[in-house]
Formats: sequence, structure tokens, C-alpha cells
Amino acid sequence: MAAEQSARVAGPCPGARLGRVVRALLLLLLFAARGGALYFHIGETEKKCFIEEIPDETMVIGNYRTQLYDKQREEYQPATPGLGMFVEVKDPEDKVILARQYGSEGRFTFTSHTPGEHQICLHSNSTKFSLFAGGMLRVHLDIQVGEHANDYAEIAAKDKLSELQLRVRQLVEQVEQIQKEQNYQRWREERFRQTSESTNQRVLWWSILQTLILVAIGVWQMRHLKSFFEAKKLV
Repeated sequence: MAAEQSARVAGPCPGARLGRVVRALLLLLLFAARGGALYFHIGETEKKCFIEEIPDETMVIGNYRTQLYDKQREEYQPATPGLGMFVEVKDPEDKVILARQYGSEGRFTFTSHTPGEHQICLHSNSTKFSLFAGGMLRVHLDIQVGEHANDYAEIAAKDKLSELQLRVRQLVEQVEQIQKEQNYQRWREERFRQTSESTNQRVLWWSILQTLILVAIGVWQMRHLKSFFEAKKLV
């Protein structure tokens, strides 16, 4: 009887197991969250580029707004509507998948078709702000990757989803995003393995070549010394 009681106390209860599963799912969902907001300064003809690692078949949405420096107020103010921003996106194979002119505030969207590092570049083709603060412009950029790029309020209103249905849809899309991230990590691991095997093979062949060269040099030296001694009639 005492042994049974001690066994029941030592074993994990179903509630504890469920709690661990929930915590693991939350960590996975946190890992799937991709996106970030920042701001930076660019000059009149300067281009700023960012590298984003994106799985294949993943939607990316970028929102940006520009500000010009007001010397009288000594602060940045919203830029004039006439100022233009050019956005260019290249995939890991250096193919342009987006190249478009936008206004001083806008939103760009693209879908990745190749996993890997995507290059997102922004620059202004306007010289109208060169009179402000030496031609410096502040750009606020917010990039959302994967299911975080979806507007679930709009989706719920369009498809007439209840709160529970909307939450289930969010979880399904988050799980799909996690699977894409896992597939991308497997792809990166495979590429790293192929690179390591290729490097090891090259090192092996280089070592073999060095050994053959040393052997050839040794044989040549022995023959040269033998002919030298024979010429001097030492042997």
C-alpha cells in the first residue's frame, strides 16, 4: 500500500504534462513570430538594404513612412506627399521579385518562392528634400513575415468568423509557419552538410597532391644525387 502511494506521488500528473505541452507550444509559436520595426536615416542618393531569411512560399509585408527634419522646430516632420521611395527586393538567386516606386508613405508585399536570404533595399529618387537637414531623411520600416503579415480583423469580417473560429485559424496558420521554418532549417542544414563534405573532399585531394609532390621531389633529389656521385666517381 505504501509503495502504491509513493508511486502515485512520484509520477507526473496529467495536469503537469499538459502544462509542459502548452509551454512547448508557446515556445514554438514564439519561434514562429517573425517581424521587426526600426527606423534609419538615408541621404539623397543613398540606398539602404536589409537581409531577411525567409522560407519558401511565405508572404512578407513591409510598411514604411518617411520624415523630414524641420530646422525651425528642430524635429522630424512627416514628409511631403511628392517625395518618392523606390523599393527593390531580390531573392537568394539575385533575381528581382519586386521593383516599384511608392510615395512618401506606403506598403509593399511580396511572396518568397526560394528559401534563403532576401535583400530588401529602399532609396529615394527625389531631390526635393535636399534642402532639409543636409538631405537626410528618416525612414520608419516595419517588416512582417509569415502569418503575422495577415490582418485577422479583416479576415474575420470578410469570412464572418466567430472568435473561436478565428483563433483556430490563427493557430493553424502558426503551425504551418512553424513547419515552413523547420523545412527551411533542414534545407540550411543540408546545404551546410554539402559544403562541409565538399570542403573535406577538397582538403583530402589537396593532401594527396601534396604527398605526391613531396614523393616526386624526393625521388628527383635521390636520382640527382646519384648522378652527381657517379659523375664525381664517388660510387
